[in-house]
Amino acid sequence: MINFDEEIAKFQPSLEVDQVEEVIQGNDLSDITDIIKTMLKEIKDKN
Repeated sequence: MINFDEEIAKFQPSLEVDQVEEVIQGNDLSDITDIIKTMLKEIKDKN
């Protein structure tokens, strides 16, 4: 039978996961709200 407590104690996260986490947190990603705000500002500036 699997001893889950023992397995969790041995768990080591993958270095790839840590690297991906750093890249995601380091990026300044625009969400849909930012895109809409930019579009509305551009439209307003044209008029």
